[in-house]
Amino acid sequence: MAGYKIFFRRSVLKDLAKIPKNELQRIIKKIEKLTHDPRPQGCEKISGQDRFRIRQGNYRIIYSIQDDELTIWVVKIGHRREIYRKLGKDKSYGKIHE
Repeated sequence: MAGYKIFFRRSVLKDLAKIPKNELQRIIKKIEKLTHDPRPQGCEKISGQDRFRIRQGNYRIIYSIQDDELTIWVVKIGHRREIYRKLGKDKSYGKIHE
């Protein structure tokens, strides 16, 4: 099976800048593992959307999968307390390819 390519929305760079370095390393490793298994054990589909989420400690990684293109778009990374509130307010959330 060919590996998936991972892309990040521009806003994810801002998200990553706010995360402590020790957690950031773990998050990056978790994202890298998605190239081989985009739906790992523990991932959950976000209801009402074509998005998935995985956990890394107190942080959540929100992403979408395009199986026909073998791509994964990371659209949001944040603390579990804030991530879902931010998703509801983000009007451009549905526009993946930006």
